[in-house]
Amino acid sequence: MNLPEIKMTKKHYMVLGAAAVLFVGWRIFSALQPPALEPPVVPVVRTVTIGETAANDMAVYPGEVRGKFESNLAFQVAGKIVARHINLGDAVRAGQVLMELDPKDVQQGYTAAKATYQAALSNYEVVRDNYKRYTALYEKGAVSTMIRDEHKTRYDAAASQLESARAQLATSENQMGYTRLVSDHDGTVASISGEIGQVVGAGTPVATVVQDGSREVQIYVPENRLGQIRLNQPATITFWALNDLKASGHISEIASMADAVTRTYKVKVSVDSMPEQARLGMTAKVVLNTGTVKSILVPTGAIYQTGDRSQVWVIRDKKATLVPVKTAGFEGSNVRIKEGLNQGDVVVTGGITKLAEGQEVRLEGSVEK
Repeated sequence: MNLPEIKMTKKHYMVLGAAAVLFVGWRIFSALQPPALEPPVVPVVRTVTIGETAANDMAVYPGEVRGKFESNLAFQVAGKIVARHINLGDAVRAGQVLMELDPKDVQQGYTAAKATYQAALSNYEVVRDNYKRYTALYEKGAVSTMIRDEHKTRYDAAASQLESARAQLATSENQMGYTRLVSDHDGTVASISGEIGQVVGAGTPVATVVQDGSREVQIYVPENRLGQIRLNQPATITFWALNDLKASGHISEIASMADAVTRTYKVKVSVDSMPEQARLGMTAKVVLNTGTVKSILVPTGAIYQTGDRSQVWVIRDKKATLVPVKTAGFEGSNVRIKEGLNQGDVVVTGGITKLAEGQEVRLEGSVEK
């Protein structure tokens, strides 16, 4: 079949050219248009709604079984230890000699004091007899008043010298006794710091004796917790070495000054019924109930930590806002919030690292905490 021949005129060419220009222009315009924006994806987050939780504020301290009355024994004179009659843990009786010092120096001092006393005594007796003799002569009118008064003055001075020598001798006798360290009550030797050959000064503790009878538990409380304890405050004591045996007690003494090194305060806890198996030096756990407090708790996973700052994501008007908080310790799997949150705040607990400030979110659900 033969197709008819189509003759292209100038008009035809102009129409085709215009169509081609329009097509190319449409393609260029389409290419310059930005791609169609997809609707933003709003993330779904898990949250909790904050509420106040009543809880017992418990404080736990490690402790040690100690005697209620402990004596740090020391010599009252300086010297060299030449004998030790005790060992650690020995039971001692009142009046028992525990240690002895070399008495040579003290003995020499006692000898000198005794000689001084004897000289003063002899002088006193001579002056006394003279005073009596001149007093008798004065009464007979054989001597003047001045002579009698002179002998009276000598007599008074000799009497004073004798009294001073007698006191010095008594002091030396006491020092002879001080060369022996004696226990002042029945008890148990808890520590020994003096050894044979050691030179000690007067008043330097060389042994500790715990008096028989009542015992207690000693703990140390940091200064930021001191305001939470009081005298007669109840306590629960657990003895680890006795299969976690528990006993009740109360605070009996609080030190008025902190330890110079640890900056903690020594606190003594009296045990109402101390177990017979509890030995001196045993470890114990003391639990003090400091009262019921209102706490704001959030799950541990809600804390967004940046450096040393603790923060949480809070949902307000369906948008995420980063809020700084101050924490106050852990309670199980939760963190106690001291400052920064209020009751009713909605806090994000999952996906906290993928959020941005002001980002819109959808709530998966809120659980009352």
